[in-house]
Amino acid sequence: MSALILAGAVADMARAADPLVLQVFTEARSTIVASHRLQNYLEGAKCVANLLFNGKPRGELIFRAGNTEGTLLLSAVNRDGEHPVPVWVTRKTAGVGSLSELQGRDVSMVAGDDPLAGALALEALAAEGVSPEPGQIYEAGDFSSALGLLLHNNTHAAVSELGLVRPMLETQGMVVTWQGEPVSGAGWYAPAPLPESTNTRACLNALARIHRLDDRQIFRIFPEWVSGFRPPESNDVEESRS
Repeated sequence: MSALILAGAVADMARAADPLVLQVFTEARSTIVASHRLQNYLEGAKCVANLLFNGKPRGELIFRAGNTEGTLLLSAVNRDGEHPVPVWVTRKTAGVGSLSELQGRDVSMVAGDDPLAGALALEALAAEGVSPEPGQIYEAGDFSSALGLLLHNNTHAAVSELGLVRPMLETQGMVVTWQGEPVSGAGWYAPAPLPESTNTRACLNALARIHRLDDRQIFRIFPEWVSGFRPPESNDVEESRS
């Protein structure tokens, strides 16, 4: 009997230590530094994980910038701790009162699959009868670069995210010309049920506690508006950052 109990305990320990495969789909040109720092952070939080980036979906827990297959376990949130809010921003001095006034004018957007950076922004323009020609769309690598194009008078409007851009509005002489509804979908998805283990719990809790202000280098692999992650109300991941 004692041998069976010992065997069961060893099996439980093995399950607890099995690495959880985390996969991030990112637009970042390099993931080396962020991967190293994230791995160290997870190890410090008692999370044993293998990190993968892009490629064929193979992760047990996958980060995507938009809705994807599987169960959403941790939602990405903005600087305010809420779902991101897409906005179009213009210069105060330009006097652009509505998106309809952008017809025929250059705009700056962000390349990639993030709905806030592309699809939703174009839908907002289309709703006002604005359809920029390909030569009128400047695609930047991130939101900051898109705003830079606006501030240097290369474009008349830039797409952004409300929590990200709000602190810069007054100091940079910008205004929000259009504000959309909060967008859910970005976050960590489990394509299949995760292993029930102390390691799974440790990894989920670690991801729920990390914040952009803790380590900006780690967050280079996520969209620029992402400041952290929180569990949907239906999940019981610990949200405490203590």
